Amino acid sequence: MRAQKITLATLALVTGLTLTACQGDDTAASANNAAPATSSPAGDDGGAGQKTGEETAATTGGDTASEEPEGSGGGQINTGPCKTANLDISGAHGMGEGTLHIAFKNTGDACYLKGFPGVDLKADSGPGGINANRSDLATPSVVLKTGESTRATLHYPANHSDGSGVDITLLEITPPEETHSKTVPTKINVPVSDHSTSDEVIIDPVGTGKQ
Repeated sequence: MRAQKITLATLALVTGLTLTACQGDDTAASANNAAPATSSPAGDDGGAGQKTGEETAATTGGDTASEEPEGSGGGQINTGPCKTANLDISGAHGMGEGTLHIAFKNTGDACYLKGFPGVDLKADSGPGGINANRSDLATPSVVLKTGESTRATLHYPANHSDGSGVDITLLEITPPEETHSKTVPTKINVPVSDHSTSDEVIIDPVGTGKQ
């Protein structure tokens, strides 16, 4: 009887240990099976975030460097000296006696005039003419857009003598920084005297005086 009790007790102890071991294995297995469902490697999150960034860059054009604004530095005319062919030149008497305004109207693209025009006064008869001398005025630079005008003033001696003087009927005008001229009709009478009349014929630079 004693031997049987010991055997039963031993069997109960062994059985208990076996059940405990089985439960431990089941718990570990459950933990292992549950791990993939409850967590993900840190590298997966980082990879997903990086991919999202690449996709975003691709969507926005990839390169995020700013582009030059459209039209910057473009659409503007690089102005140069006005050409004789693109200037409509005319003359009109000023309010004061002995002055003639020479107008330069730009018929081409924007350009500039700076300096003294060349002006030769031609008589209706006889050879030669009178070359206008330059004044002492400073020479501004005048930019002319299409259709805009500026002018230069010609000063000449009025004929107050009793003589008939000399009738000037043509002006040969060369714009500043140009070699080609245009002929403009005019009506000027200058005196004939012992001293040179040309000394009193003066041209101002373009862009000076009342415009």
